[in-house]
Amino acid sequence: MKAEERGQNWLAGGNLRPTRQRLALAKLLVGDGQNRHVTAERLYAAARDAGESVSLATVYNTLRAFCQAGLMHEITVDATRSFFDTRMDDHPHYFWEETSEITDAPVQDLIITRLPAAPEGAELTRVDVVLRVRRTT
Repeated sequence: MKAEERGQNWLAGGNLRPTRQRLALAKLLVGDGQNRHVTAERLYAAARDAGESVSLATVYNTLRAFCQAGLMHEITVDATRSFFDTRMDDHPHYFWEETSEITDAPVQDLIITRLPAAPEGAELTRVDVVLRVRRTT
């Protein structure tokens, strides 16, 4: 399957209209069939390197639309840094402090035995686990 076709199918899975910008960004995110962890800034740079004419604001807005459509998750590392993940199953992440990168952590090693109840009138929708790590060697 070609990268553009993967991008189109991905957008269709979220019932999103395939605008030029959405298609270009979807192709970069899922075109090779691999999952990605990206920041808006890194996706913007990749789009510019690929010759796409998009603004950083458009990248942010498009990533938010992808999240709202259920195609990605936003992982907030701290107040100034978010990553966007195309892998949609529940899984933890490592945040590498030296490189400011995020990678998947083994889901089978995470055991959550109890969570606090959601406040009255609310429901728990998701638990994000980010493990901050740094190399020791």
